[in-house]
Amino acid sequence: MSIPSFGLGTFRLTGQAVIDSVKSALELGYRVIDTAQIYKNEADVGQAIAESGVPREELFITTKIWTDSYAADKLIPSLRESLAKLRTDHVDLTLIHWPAPGNGVELREFMGALAEAKKLGLTRQIGISNFNIELTRQAIDVVGKGEIATNQIELSPYLQNRKLAAFLKEQGITVTSYMTLAYGKVLKDPVLAKIAVKHKATVAQVALAWALQLGYAVIPSSTKRENLASNLLARDLHLDEEDMAQIADLERNGREVSPDGLAPAWD
Repeated sequence: MSIPSFGLGTFRLTGQAVIDSVKSALELGYRVIDTAQIYKNEADVGQAIAESGVPREELFITTKIWTDSYAADKLIPSLRESLAKLRTDHVDLTLIHWPAPGNGVELREFMGALAEAKKLGLTRQIGISNFNIELTRQAIDVVGKGEIATNQIELSPYLQNRKLAAFLKEQGITVTSYMTLAYGKVLKDPVLAKIAVKHKATVAQVALAWALQLGYAVIPSSTKRENLASNLLARDLHLDEEDMAQIADLERNGREVSPDGLAPAWD
């Protein structure tokens, strides 16, 4: 099992905006696309992939199950709907989008259904998103050690989630960092700006390179072709120990997303 380290996020993009973003990204060399049922853009993503001409076997496609399909009799049918929209017979990774503790569906039920989807070949790998340490432990208990490929979590220089990240590393679960730029807030950070000047890089590249060097996967999004191309260059940027230490000091528990009824008690 492996999770590619660099992909394209599609959160908040729909219609022609997401079609153009995905097609531009694929032209630039991206091969990892991250979507979700709640984004309401799976059909647009499927159209963009089809029009791109990139062979399916070159792609790594992730989607996420939304809370209204967590019940055992709904999860697999909902994933089949996602596959139809994406114009593929399988995705490479399927995640439970939020633990949603007040949702009325037990973790054991939806993790069991997700594991069944993998057995049916609808998804190559399975994982979770926005789970804390305790809920990750419970998910492992249901599906078995080594079955959870990733936990996709909000993580940025302002929210470094070290305790959870360390636990996931112990368990052999890849951290996928979303909102690595903290809704763009880190782009104005003077410490990151100074590091960017030192390396003749952009602040976005510095933040993404920081996450990559910590061993995390990243899925930044953009509607601008130049930003998509620029973000890719983060893979070639090497930050030194001093850079990494300065970024470590930016931690301020700066969480941007914690919806009531969906989020767990954060570690």
